Amino acid sequence: MATKKKTLEVIQTGSITGVKPGMKETLVGLGLGKPRSCRELEDTPAVRGMIKKVRHLVSVKGE
Repeated sequence: MATKKKTLEVIQTGSITGVKPGMKETLVGLGLGKPRSCRELEDTPAVRGMIKKVRHLVSVKGE
């Protein structure tokens, strides 16, 4: 019996130009990279931490 896992839709709203080191890598780790790119990710503590690090560059649906 499969349980449905909770997911989050993460949309990049800001540009990576001029961001601090590590933020670009965090966006790539989330599967993003260009403004208006979108990914549906599993809601895990690791993903939440990555979103928190770049919260000014992304918006999240499904919270």
